[in-house]
Amino acid sequence: MKSNAPVVTREISLSAEELLGALLNMDASRRVSILDSCGYRPPEARFLIAGFDPAEIIEAHGDEISISRASRTEVMRGDVLALLDERLESRRVTHFEQSLPAAGACIASFSYDLARQFERLRSRAPHASTREPDAVLAFYDTLVIHDYLQGSTSLVSVAAEERLDEFHEALSDAARACDTFHLEDSSQTRAARSNFTREEYLSAVSRIKEHIAAGDIYQANLTQQLHVPLYSSSESVFLKLRRAHPASFAAFLRRGRDVVISASPERFLRVEAQADGRRVVEAWPIKGTRPRGQHAEEDRRLRAELLQSEKDRAENVMIVDLLRNDLGRVCRYGTVHVPELFTVQEHPTLFHLVSRVRGLLREDVRVAELMRATFPCGSITGAPKLRAMEILDEIEPARRGLSMGAIGYFSFDGRADLSVAIRTMTVEDGEARFNVGGGIVADSLPEDEYQESLVKARALLRALDAKL
Repeated sequence: MKSNAPVVTREISLSAEELLGALLNMDASRRVSILDSCGYRPPEARFLIAGFDPAEIIEAHGDEISISRASRTEVMRGDVLALLDERLESRRVTHFEQSLPAAGACIASFSYDLARQFERLRSRAPHASTREPDAVLAFYDTLVIHDYLQGSTSLVSVAAEERLDEFHEALSDAARACDTFHLEDSSQTRAARSNFTREEYLSAVSRIKEHIAAGDIYQANLTQQLHVPLYSSSESVFLKLRRAHPASFAAFLRRGRDVVISASPERFLRVEAQADGRRVVEAWPIKGTRPRGQHAEEDRRLRAELLQSEKDRAENVMIVDLLRNDLGRVCRYGTVHVPELFTVQEHPTLFHLVSRVRGLLREDVRVAELMRATFPCGSITGAPKLRAMEILDEIEPARRGLSMGAIGYFSFDGRADLSVAIRTMTVEDGEARFNVGGGIVADSLPEDEYQESLVKARALLRALDAKL
């Protein structure tokens, strides 16, 4: 594809529900990728962005990279982030209507373990129980975008007008074939299995607190990995999760060997272009959680408790400072600031304490440099980041995989939006797996931390008809 390709758009008559039904009804070989704000918090999160029939798929396992186009696949060795830069540059478009969030895009998922490719950790990685990729990059020259605020659905392409015809026909056929997507309700509850017993998790919290007391770290985000046998379809699980727990960064991605289902509430990075050509980058770290109450009065109490909690505010500030430092490596001097600190965000099953860090990117910074400076997000590692990651390697018994990594898109016009892959499961060989946890600080109480991890698991377990 040539750089500065013309962008063509067309509005089509599909509602959000019709569009989701059509996309989820498509054959797995079409590699559907859906990024869905669920219309949950407009205008900050107002779109559903999806692609199918990608022009190119790049998958990385360590430095081994497979590149698939049409029916051809080649394997090479290299740096997947450098390759991402190269591909985005070759597909670059400049003049595009900004009312739509993307003009062709790479929809990407990055494993937490990708950081081992560019961070010098002194620890050995935990055992890898699966062959989960470190990165999957799917390049779509044509996207379908639903705007929840306007109630409109558009096709946008950097290919040709004929491509819009093909996609419109494919979506119409898929929509007619499914009518309504039927949710599969189970009559039996599955048993979730953790890679920690309760006692082991409490002990792990205590070990982290010993490191904090020794001055090694200030905070570490400990997680347990849950495994659940899957007896309903991935599509049904996604729709149940979306219905009961709408999230600003929901996702459904068909990858090579697995399916990704996410209900993440946390923005990792957003890059936006200003009229003068400068690029603004934002991170929205989450630190601090309370469950929702049984009634409005209990909700008010829990919300106030979270907002006034010295422990949660201290956790949040530590990660805000870490992200200020990370963004300072790629932003113009003096531009990194915190426009929002300690905002309580409401979700169907819990409350979160959220802040916002913003800066202006230097002109020479490309995606690879931005990712190396900031990934993985400090909210799911700890502070200082590298030492916290090393300690977590010693304590957590399995690699995190995509959990705690990142999911999102890189538009061909230079914009980007990525979530932190929390509340995110991968489904493979009839099993769903995901990590949940929380930040451990000096005054953490082990039992409280264990219970917080279960609160964060609640929405995913319900969608899977499972319990721990």
